[in-house]
Amino acid sequence: MSITDWPASERPRERLLERGASALSDAELLAIFIRTGVVGVSAVDLARQLLARFGSLTQLFAANENEFCEIHGMGRAKFVQLQAVQEMARRALREELMVGDAINSPRAVREFLQMMLRGRGQEVFVVLFLDAQHRVVASEELFHGTLTQTSVYPREVVKRALFFNAAAVIFAHNHPSGLAEPSHADQLLTEALKQALSLVDVKVLDHFIIAGAAALSFAESGLL
Repeated sequence: MSITDWPASERPRERLLERGASALSDAELLAIFIRTGVVGVSAVDLARQLLARFGSLTQLFAANENEFCEIHGMGRAKFVQLQAVQEMARRALREELMVGDAINSPRAVREFLQMMLRGRGQEVFVVLFLDAQHRVVASEELFHGTLTQTSVYPREVVKRALFFNAAAVIFAHNHPSGLAEPSHADQLLTEALKQALSLVDVKVLDHFIIAGAAALSFAESGLL
């Protein structure tokens, strides 16, 4: 049965307009993005197939073009649209951080970092550079590594902080293993970066570990 044959109260678009996007399931939201199904398969059923194939929205968003296009009914155009949606969301969160106080917007910081790092197949080290009012002036992926580790050079972090005239920074890196627990090396690195940046009066506000849907904060865990 086509979605247009469903009762109006059960159609995803109508439910979103009536109750808001938060009332819809992941499959229903994805169905609105997909717009149309294929012969014999509604958009909602196709959305369910995508979620079953990838396991979650997070993994779906992290899929590459070949993986995404393997699903019947999905093609390059839909893949491009999905990438555009994700990038718009990232930019909206970045704008929120650039006009507000990052310390008083922990949700926005977490969501922005998770959108940058979740689903990445290798470790990536990100730095948010903040001004004296704790507004984000820039964000950069400074270092990339392997599945289990990356090399971070304090001198390069200091150079970029001086370039942006930053008063403070927030670090983040991902754990592709899916375990959001700081290693001993993570703690040693954070301390080394704190010491290096303190020489140029730049404060380290936090260090996040992103692992899937989890985000561990060093500051909240008493590790800074």
